[in-house]
Amino acid sequence: MEIVRKSSQIDPSAGVPKPKNTKKTIQKDLKKNWFVYLLAIPVVAWFLVFCYGPMWGVLIAFKDYKPLLGFAESDWVGFKHFIDFFQGPYFWRVIKNTLLLNVWGIVFGFTAPIILALMLNEIRDGKFKKSVQTITYMPHFISLVVVCGIIHIFTADEGVVTQVVQWITGKEYTSLLGYSSFFRPIYTFSGIWQNIGWDSIIYLAAMSSIDPALYEAAEIDGIGRIKKMWYITLPQITPIIVILFIFAIGGLMASGYEKIILLYNPLTYDTADVIASYVYRRGLREASLSFSTAVGLFSAVINFALLWATNRIARRTSEVSLW
Repeated sequence: MEIVRKSSQIDPSAGVPKPKNTKKTIQKDLKKNWFVYLLAIPVVAWFLVFCYGPMWGVLIAFKDYKPLLGFAESDWVGFKHFIDFFQGPYFWRVIKNTLLLNVWGIVFGFTAPIILALMLNEIRDGKFKKSVQTITYMPHFISLVVVCGIIHIFTADEGVVTQVVQWITGKEYTSLLGYSSFFRPIYTFSGIWQNIGWDSIIYLAAMSSIDPALYEAAEIDGIGRIKKMWYITLPQITPIIVILFIFAIGGLMASGYEKIILLYNPLTYDTADVIASYVYRRGLREASLSFSTAVGLFSAVINFALLWATNRIARRTSEVSLW
């Protein structure tokens, strides 16, 4: 009876955490970490002014924007510019070229840094390894304009690349940038040359965190270097590869217009004209601001859909995702 009497006196609310006062918690955190929040103000301001603020201008895609009339006074036309783009003569050309250029970039450009990182990880001579890294990193710091100038020189009539292609194919060529069939290889492999070293850094960093005991156990079992790369190194860096692959797929409909504009010409529009360069010509050269905004918005929506779909598939198959 005594036990029953004592148990009946137990407070039913005992052990239940009391709700926190959110306002006091925020005030306490601000008082404690005020300097951190002060440092964050310029970053937040930059994003608000340069990233989120201009998003209001997306409405231009649904207006017949006239600079003299202003944003508010321009006529609302709905999806007219989107329909004009979909029914235009260059729709399928720019979509196809954008996809193919980025597919080439994923197939060759995405895998090249992984291969380089795997090879560098197997080098035991420290001086040689550092020399290779320095040589492969250097092109990344060269201005894009200078890189395109080098490409123009190497692919000219008497350029080194042109001479090599003539020797391999047995055919005479003038400037290779004048042939539409050569644009994708030149664009893709020049990008690999410029960025392969820099892009391999993140994979080398991931490899440096692999437990050496895994390699030691593999050596005891008599496993060679190739199998160690395949069964140890690659699985250990797979999460990094998946994350970067998601980003690559998310940019499948976007291409850097700067390099394309510096390399292409009317002779190579069939394979070189992408969404970004088309928007540049229509928006800046022809002053079709509403039309170019509509095309850019279409590209951004498709990129977001690809990013979301790829992230969802990656989360289901590999349990690695952005969110």
